Amino acid sequence: MVDFNTTNFISPSTFILLGIPGLETVHVWISLPFCAMYVIAILGNFTILFIVRTEPSLHEPMYYFLCMLGVSDLVLSTSILPKMMSIFWFKYREISFSACLTQMYFLHFSSLMGSGIFVAMAFDRYVAICNPLRHSTVLTNHVVAVIGLAMMLRGGILSLPFPFLARQWPYCRTNIIPHTYCEHIAVVKLACADIRVGDYYGLFLTLFVLGLDIFFIAMSYVQILRAIFSLPTKDARIKTFGTCGSHLCVILVAYIPVLFSVFTHRFGHNVPLHVHILIANVYLLVPPMLHPIVYGVRTKQIRSRLLQLVPQKGL
Repeated sequence: MVDFNTTNFISPSTFILLGIPGLETVHVWISLPFCAMYVIAILGNFTILFIVRTEPSLHEPMYYFLCMLGVSDLVLSTSILPKMMSIFWFKYREISFSACLTQMYFLHFSSLMGSGIFVAMAFDRYVAICNPLRHSTVLTNHVVAVIGLAMMLRGGILSLPFPFLARQWPYCRTNIIPHTYCEHIAVVKLACADIRVGDYYGLFLTLFVLGLDIFFIAMSYVQILRAIFSLPTKDARIKTFGTCGSHLCVILVAYIPVLFSVFTHRFGHNVPLHVHILIANVYLLVPPMLHPIVYGVRTKQIRSRLLQLVPQKGL
């Protein structure tokens, strides 16, 4: 069994990921739903990408943004799940220092990119519902491409300080990380240096960057709801709300667990460690699984195209 004995080193060549401390005896059982989520996320997001790519009628801003979200979901889930399964199934807990920092970078990059795409999707719904006659002129293919590139650059640039700072700090305590992946907070707690800069930067991203994203999404939906409730008939209100209801549900599923996890890490010292880790895994694995299911079921065009791809049994 690996212990927490202190070791003397400045820069470890490897870290040891423990998985979920306290639940080692049920690692295999925990891995089953996690693996199922990953398989559904992979199949679902690739299916969405394929359908949008091959169906000309879906070459619209909403579906382009959905594809961007699918790509960020694939990067997010693939950056953690394979290594997590190696811990749960084969007890292979070692991860190199460079691989750990790379995983940390792609986790933040894909999360920030996904959050930015949510803002873009909310803006798309706002224009489509509140200014439908201007939708095709405001959200042209060029504008959609620029928005996608901007969100990718934003995620890439804002994520750089995490591995950069972590690489600079000395590690003279232990190389054991009580987690299933290289979460930023779990890694920097091992450093024997003043880590306040990294801690404040992580808090800045949560409160300012994600906070602004949530604010813009909320403002978009306030205007959308005002436009919906001003419609003359109940059927029209229900039909219009249905076009953005799935997006709103996905946003709530994505943001609530991540905010809960971030704040309990910093202020919820009485919350057991295994609860922290389980929540941290849920907010990374559940949204990539839910996105293709929700959008595939709720979006008529994708659903009908998917049914065309499924072989029909003869009578």
